[in-house]
Amino acid sequence: MYHDVIQAEDPSRSSDGPGSSRDSEPETSEEEVRDGKKERVLHTRVPAVLERELKRFADNLRVPVSNLVRTILEDALSVADAATENVEERLKKAAHQLGKERERIKKRMEHDPLEGIVAFQQVTLAVPTVCAKCEKELARGSRANLGISEVPGGPRRFVCAECLPEA
Repeated sequence: MYHDVIQAEDPSRSSDGPGSSRDSEPETSEEEVRDGKKERVLHTRVPAVLERELKRFADNLRVPVSNLVRTILEDALSVADAATENVEERLKKAAHQLGKERERIKKRMEHDPLEGIVAFQQVTLAVPTVCAKCEKELARGSRANLGISEVPGGPRRFVCAECLPEA
């Protein structure tokens, strides 16, 4: 047996062809989006026990189940947002503290280039060199300070006037 199927056009829908808004959700005006007033229906499956509890709770509060579920979801999202912000803030503080501690340990572990120097003698350089502390280039003929080591014949270390330790 054969059936004749006729598709009738719904006048409330536009037939603009492929890509038309016919199969998409209704359009929302900018004002509705901005104000958050455009409500949507959300379908979900819940266990029978949860449905009974939600209905009982809604009856006790004398509110519709949909309002109760909406309020519960809004509260849950607010709590989740607050918790996320709290955790994010704590992680940022921890990262900052770790960075400070890392720098402190790094400074403690750094070798002091002036270790073993017992005195300084101001000299005029005959050859170009670099400051042992800041690595600034010291030109030939400029004034620098020669570090005198506690070990005879130790390495020569020159420092600029800015890096000379204060008394």
